[in-house]
Amino acid sequence: MPVGICFEKQHKKLVIVVDENLCNATKSERFLSEVVANIDEISFNFRNSDGWNSVVAAEIYEVLQAAKNKNIKIIWDNLPKDWVRMIKLALEVDRKPSKEKKDNMSALEKIGEWGIEQWQSMVSVGVFLRDATAALGRFLMGKSVMRRIDFDLALEDCGYKAVGIVCLISFMVGLILAFVGALQLKMFGAQIYVASLVAVGMIRIMGAIMTGVIMAGRTGASYAATIGTMKVNEEIDALKTMGLNENEFLVLPRVLSLVVAMPILTMIADIVGILGGAFVAVLALDISPVQYWNYSVAAFGLKNFWVGIFHGFVYAFIIAVTGCYYGINCDRDADGVGKATTKSVVTSIVIMVVVTGVLTVVFQALGV
Repeated sequence: MPVGICFEKQHKKLVIVVDENLCNATKSERFLSEVVANIDEISFNFRNSDGWNSVVAAEIYEVLQAAKNKNIKIIWDNLPKDWVRMIKLALEVDRKPSKEKKDNMSALEKIGEWGIEQWQSMVSVGVFLRDATAALGRFLMGKSVMRRIDFDLALEDCGYKAVGIVCLISFMVGLILAFVGALQLKMFGAQIYVASLVAVGMIRIMGAIMTGVIMAGRTGASYAATIGTMKVNEEIDALKTMGLNENEFLVLPRVLSLVVAMPILTMIADIVGILGGAFVAVLALDISPVQYWNYSVAAFGLKNFWVGIFHGFVYAFIIAVTGCYYGINCDRDADGVGKATTKSVVTSIVIMVVVTGVLTVVFQALGV
């Protein structure tokens, strides 16, 4: 028969009765608080009960949990020893542990701790880049375990599926460049050069960097979330158990697919951005489509084109590696996956901006 539980109050003592003839009902927090109110001692009494079930254990636990901080004496004599140990252990474990508070440290100690954390992060990044480079080398030698279907799926996700958002943003960027340029060029009666401004700006840098920002928020975050979830679900551990290299199986197809897709998306962004500028020039500045086309072609140069494509390659590598790194090194919980996704996007964009500045100075020095 099912075992039930009830409570008997005897002055300031509470007796928890366990009996086969009783049935359990859901107890509210208010009910439990009233049960342990004005109680100095809790004991147990078994009546006609030869069995034990988890419902009884849960009921006893809830009562003792409500009485935990009230200095109530508990007499365990009538409970089996195994159950006494189990319930005591359940009461000792904090189901909602508070965040550990660090001791007050001096400014020098905080600087030292920050330095150690940064050094450990640099070592972790170095190890990841080494392993990723080794995986790429094995791929080039035909010894990689990367599956073609993984590459195809990753290329599909970061390829044509991203064209819509890239076109929309690039069109608006070209439109804004034309508006801003026209405000100044009109002062000198040189609004015809809006076409040259938009063409050079989009082809050389803006098409690539806007595509990079979009892909960092779209694809880089996806990489971090997907791989991070696999780590939480212990799928990466399963790959290692089967003798598979996670860098070849997970990282390599994603890096290669984005490196292939980004230059193509950059070219699309360049074309759509120039069309956005044409929209403003033709409708707002009274420039004929033929004039806009001629000045755009005159401003177009292979140097500018290849500089933009090179930026696309570099951004693709940064986004893919950053997303995969944070995915593989995230914490094993849902909060860790969320933090990895956020860090992936922020870090990718920051690195892209820094690299853009460096490359601009280098290209300027080389006269490119």
